[in-house]
Amino acid sequence: MTDAETSPFVVSFDWLAQRLAEPGVRIVDASWYLPAQNRNAADEFAAARIPGAVFFDQDRIVDPNSNLPHTLPSPEDFAKAAGKLGISENDTIIVYDGPGMFTAPRVWWMLRSYGAANAYVLNGGVDAWKAEGRPVETGAARQPEPATFTPNFNGGAVASFSDMGAVVQDQTSQIADARGPGRFTGAEPEPRAGMRSGHMPGAFNVPFGVLSNDGKLKPMSELRTVLESSGLDLNKPVVTTCGSGVTAAVITLALQSVGHSDNRLYDGSWSEWGGRDDTPVVTGDA
Repeated sequence: MTDAETSPFVVSFDWLAQRLAEPGVRIVDASWYLPAQNRNAADEFAAARIPGAVFFDQDRIVDPNSNLPHTLPSPEDFAKAAGKLGISENDTIIVYDGPGMFTAPRVWWMLRSYGAANAYVLNGGVDAWKAEGRPVETGAARQPEPATFTPNFNGGAVASFSDMGAVVQDQTSQIADARGPGRFTGAEPEPRAGMRSGHMPGAFNVPFGVLSNDGKLKPMSELRTVLESSGLDLNKPVVTTCGSGVTAAVITLALQSVGHSDNRLYDGSWSEWGGRDDTPVVTGDA
């Protein structure tokens, strides 16, 4: 793959392996799993991790006042959590997850939204890192040296519920939904109890898994083809969404990788929209 075909927001195993002990490089395990996956991210981190990594708990670094999962915390709360993990906004931050291109892009997006301009995703995931015999750290994780994270929040990266109401009514942006086809059409039930099935009117289905191969983001020309074949016009604004705002960030990563900058992530996602009884929902392919 040529440099032109590689996302500017990902790094390779070789790149990271050469910089494991480099000052200013911070490694973040952002793994998170659905109950059906039968994996415990915190336990796996405790057992073996990329040397020097810290664990970013996506269930805890959230807005404590929200009844929705994974809602963005305030800039102040995020800065406090990042500082405790030893992360500064000026660091070079490499985020990874287990299978690759699953939950790491969410934390990449969070970091960049709060002002960390040098945040990247590890292409391939820690499962493949371990399978290749790359170095891992075992035993009790070292406590990171506290840092100061000074947030510079980009509110334009986020779409609210009221924003989405306007998007649906006025079609001011395209909607890209990262959930699987079954959940998108309503053929499969939502994993969260009490939630309607289907999708937002006008949404396009871009299942996050079609954007990667073996945990690595697809080459840029392939990404562009996948995004356009889903129905998206890359010259127009896009809002990304999913079940709880996590895998929506995989689409965000893909969009920004191919040079699309006019995009937002709907933080409430289907947990908010599908969890209400006053929002329009479409089932089937329409």
